[in-house]
Amino acid sequence: MELTVVGCAGSAPGPLSPASCYLVRHDEFTLVLDLGNGSFGALQSLVDPVDVDAVYLSHLHADHCLDAAPFVVWHRYSGRSDGRSVPLYAPVGADRRLATAYDPDGGPIDDVFDITPIGPGSWRLGPFEVTTARTAHPVECYAVRLTAGGRSLVYTGDTGPSAAVVELARGADLLLAEAAYAEGPDLPPGLHLTGRQAGEHAAAAGVGRLLITHVPSWVDADAQLAAARTVFPASELARHAAVYPV
Repeated sequence: MELTVVGCAGSAPGPLSPASCYLVRHDEFTLVLDLGNGSFGALQSLVDPVDVDAVYLSHLHADHCLDAAPFVVWHRYSGRSDGRSVPLYAPVGADRRLATAYDPDGGPIDDVFDITPIGPGSWRLGPFEVTTARTAHPVECYAVRLTAGGRSLVYTGDTGPSAAVVELARGADLLLAEAAYAEGPDLPPGLHLTGRQAGEHAAAAGVGRLLITHVPSWVDADAQLAAARTVFPASELARHAAVYPV
């Protein structure tokens, strides 16, 4: 399994990266995790959109889903689409949210996406065994575990401290975890992790490696990484366009 970072900026696109978007490849199957704002342009430098086999959206905040709109534009007007509807897995309401993002009148987008609503559970997607868990976030959000070829990757989506995310990540080879909050007093609960909390989740789950992501441009990413390493030394920072074997 191979992970490529298309976008890793938290909360909004940053000067060095689009918002959240990741490619996961295995056995010639290409899965996109999230399509945050600004990501579709960068995605085209890494994969031909016609080769995207499926899309998974952790939740429906703009920095994780908004570039579904240019994905629709490309498929409708580039002349390069093969005409198939791309399977898209997302929380309930994604059809309305994404249709409205594309067109205020909210016309259907089922010519481009075959949308399946998700909740906590497991299913098969191409070569991947997929398992999801609800995170601690103000809107419905699902962390995802992908297993293939005897290896496992877990992506947190957005979450505050969460026992369910720890359990989902237990024993995974790589944990791709958000760390949007700088350390500080009186942080709002149930929203985001600090760097140290991401490290604590990795340590509690017994994962092989931690990849810190979703750090906003106004937060010191190196400080987030240093905080994670105080409790989980096998931590790295996600970098735009970097490729990580799982």
